[in-house]
Amino acid sequence: MNERWILVVAHAGRVETVEAARRVTDALRGAGARPVLAPDDHDALSAVDPFFADVDVLGVSADPTALELAIVLGGDGTILRAAELVRDSGAPVLGINMGHVGFLAEIDPDDMDDAVRRVIARDYDVEERLALSVRVKDAAGDVVYETWALNEATVEKASRERMIEVVLEIDGRPLSSFGCDGMVVSTPTGSTAYNFSAGGPVIWPTVEAIAVVPLSAHALFAKPLVVSPDAAVAIEMLERTDGSGILWCDGRRSHELPPGARVVVRRSSRPVRLARLHPTAFTNRLVRKFQLPVEGWRGQDRRNQP
Repeated sequence: MNERWILVVAHAGRVETVEAARRVTDALRGAGARPVLAPDDHDALSAVDPFFADVDVLGVSADPTALELAIVLGGDGTILRAAELVRDSGAPVLGINMGHVGFLAEIDPDDMDDAVRRVIARDYDVEERLALSVRVKDAAGDVVYETWALNEATVEKASRERMIEVVLEIDGRPLSSFGCDGMVVSTPTGSTAYNFSAGGPVIWPTVEAIAVVPLSAHALFAKPLVVSPDAAVAIEMLERTDGSGILWCDGRRSHELPPGARVVVRRSSRPVRLARLHPTAFTNRLVRKFQLPVEGWRGQDRRNQP
């Protein structure tokens, strides 16, 4: 029988998260699966609780490409970290919310035991989310950096006191140039993150599209754009830019952008896969996350009517 490797992703900084990680690890072992920890998590959790010392370590005693699934104990930031860890394996990610109302984590801690049982039984659906492929080219046109993003890729000014000068290109055609604090290129998943804070549109996860949002642009035409998921979005740092910029992807991976650099963002050929146990309307997630007022709604008895 093949080994079933399940990655457990958790921070050691919160007592309740450490306890949850131990509970999940115990349950996986009891069901005959092999729990796995990322090296940093293994070191941090083992320092807090020796129970974790003999858990398999990703890339050491466990092959990253053999992962079946990742169970994440935390909020959206921890899920983004987990998505990075399983990128090579394509394993789906299941988020168990530990204290924060996120858009990616769907399971509450009280449902943890049932979630592990269903993981072992492979009783879950997999939802694929559009991800971004990101390339940086130098002034000569050579690719100098490649990465990806689940939420967004942002081009930002590196110096607080200076703005950057950019030209925006869509599908090989220039659209406009302007000075700004930066540009956000977002997926539907990331539309409720940085894109939302920057005034961009909220995009339902089932919609395939890419949002492009300027940050504090000095231009008449600097509105949020929604483009095809197959569009190529390019942001060029104009040579007249005074200083450098910086590329951030999901707030986790960065690369410096000197004048003349070009950032090209496209749909990635590899989506991020999320494990889902309970189908939940995205509208409900919005209401919960932003505490939207829905008092007085009278549609409860009309949902099944045309």
